Amino acid sequence: MSDDFFDQDEFIDEGVLFDDDDLDQLQTRHSLYDRWRPAMAAIAVLLTVVAISVVANGDNSEPIVSNPNVVTESTNVPLVTVPLTRTIKPGMKGDDVLRVQQRLAALHFDPGPQDSVFGQNTIQAVWAFEKLVMSTPRERATGVVTPSTWSIMQSDIQINPRRDADTATHVEVYLPEQVMIVFKDGVPVVITHISTGSNEDWCEEVAISPGEDGNNTDVEIKRGICGEAITPPGIFYFYNRRQGMRESKLGTMYNPVYFNYNIAIHGAILVPLKPASHGCIRIPMSVARYFQAIVAYGDRVYVFDGVKEPE
Repeated sequence: MSDDFFDQDEFIDEGVLFDDDDLDQLQTRHSLYDRWRPAMAAIAVLLTVVAISVVANGDNSEPIVSNPNVVTESTNVPLVTVPLTRTIKPGMKGDDVLRVQQRLAALHFDPGPQDSVFGQNTIQAVWAFEKLVMSTPRERATGVVTPSTWSIMQSDIQINPRRDADTATHVEVYLPEQVMIVFKDGVPVVITHISTGSNEDWCEEVAISPGEDGNNTDVEIKRGICGEAITPPGIFYFYNRRQGMRESKLGTMYNPVYFNYNIAIHGAILVPLKPASHGCIRIPMSVARYFQAIVAYGDRVYVFDGVKEPE
C-alpha cells in the first residue's frame, strides 16, 4: 500500500449508506406532560436534588446512584402509576408499548412514532433512558422495559444541564454514557442515544462526489484516507451544516451539523451501543430529520469525557 494512496494528514468521519426508504417521515412529537401531571400533582412531594435517578419507597431503601444532571422527586406515599404485567421486548406490540412510548416522549426522549410497536427507534430511546437515568453501563443496556424499569420511568424525573451555557440553546454530549441532550433555556428539547469515535486508528477508501472538497472533477472519485477515530472533549459551537445525504471525505452522513473542524453531529442508520464512528457523533435518523431545526450557528456544544469538565 503506497504512501500516495493514503493521506495520513486527513481526518474524516463516516456515516452509513442508506436507502430513501429508510428516511421515514418525521413524526410530530407532542408533549404528553399534561396527561401525567394530574397523578403527580395530587401527591405532596419533597424535591430531592441529589445525584440519583430513583429513590425506592421506604426509609431504609438505598438510592440508586445516577448522573449528576438527573433529579427525581420522592415521597413516602407511592405515586399513582400504571402497572406493567410483562417485560416488553423489541418487536412486541400493544397498549403497554404505546404507554412506554408516550412516557419516553413526555420525558423528552425520542421513541419515534408512537404506534404501539416496539421498533428500533423505541429501543434506542430505552437505551438512552437506561444509560442516563438508571446509570446502566452502555455495554449492559438491554433496550427492554421490565416492570422495574417501567416503575422508574414513571417517577417524577427532571433532567438538568451539567453546564450553564452562554447560549439559549446548547448541546451536551456525554461520551461515557453515549447520550446527547439538546437544551433550550435549561430544559431538554430532545435526549438521544448516540455513537461516537471508536478510539481506533483506521484507513479506508472513501468516495468523493463532484464539487466536494478534494474533488474538482465532474465525476465521483475515490481516495484513501487514514485517521484516528476520536471524538475530542471540550467546548465548541456550531458553524456549518449540510442538508441531505452527503458523500465526501467525511464519508456518508445525513444532515450533518459541524462543530469541530471535520467533526459533525449527523444521522446514520447504524447507531450501535458501542462507540463506532470515525470521530463524528452519530444520531438516529429520526432525530437527524429535525435536528437542524432546533440548533443554530453559534450554539454551544459541550463534550464531556467523564474525566474533567469541558474547557
